[in-house]
Amino acid sequence: MPSTRDIRRRIKSVKSTAQITKAMQMVAAAKMRKAQQAALAGRPYAALLNRVMAEVSHHAGDFQHPLMQARPVAKRAVILITTDKGLCGALNSNLLRESLKFDPATTVFIAAGRKGSQFVARTKRQLAAEFSYKDTPQFSEARAICKFACDLFTEEEVDEVQVLYTNFITTLNQRPEVRTLLPVGRLEAVSADFAGENKEEAPLPAGSSEFLFEPSAEQVFQALLPHYLNFQLYQYLLEAKASEHSARMVAMKNATDNANQLIRTLTLQYNKMRQAGITKELLEIASATMALE
Repeated sequence: MPSTRDIRRRIKSVKSTAQITKAMQMVAAAKMRKAQQAALAGRPYAALLNRVMAEVSHHAGDFQHPLMQARPVAKRAVILITTDKGLCGALNSNLLRESLKFDPATTVFIAAGRKGSQFVARTKRQLAAEFSYKDTPQFSEARAICKFACDLFTEEEVDEVQVLYTNFITTLNQRPEVRTLLPVGRLEAVSADFAGENKEEAPLPAGSSEFLFEPSAEQVFQALLPHYLNFQLYQYLLEAKASEHSARMVAMKNATDNANQLIRTLTLQYNKMRQAGITKELLEIASATMALE
């Protein structure tokens, strides 16, 4: 049975831990607000860009681009977007569990984030490249990742490129999702937001308005397609970063609450032991006094 000294030491240790987790919670909350605003701000532009691309592709007719070439999938690349650090609950675990569904013999991974590259190396899967991105993802970082994936596709080293990332829904809800980046399929303008919360809504009819393209719809489409892919991947990075900071804030809040509850339990146990010790000493004094009489 622990002594009162042991309990005091443990209370002091738990209090120190609670101070650390509280500080980490406050830092994560500040970063979370900034990351959420960036992710939400990018969704309207992503939806508008999708609609513009749908209109251009409709007017471009049978125009074909190397990035739109569909072929039988013998090998695929998966862009795995994870975090660089832990302490964010089950965020990475849920995401990496989804990555296990891909056949290791026919899948190569492009890791964005240190946790993803460590997982690929630990499970002895094929790692084509590793990229890092900041707490505030930059468009140039997304462009570098997208260029590497496009080069793999155009050189026919892979037949399909997919993105596995954590989609930000709310502060308490983040969901792993898989999206196909290449080949670019039939584009349709949708009224749903980027989070896909309104997936049941019907696509907006492309070609419902008359547009004049200069110099031509084919050239406009060819110029916009790389930017479209770059921004799609950039938005995935923003969603993943918003999910990371939200999950870390919630995890640190739960850790702080658990530490405070443990402190209350230990304090109660300490007070009971201290009261029992005082009562025992009083009984010993009384017994000694009665014996002297």
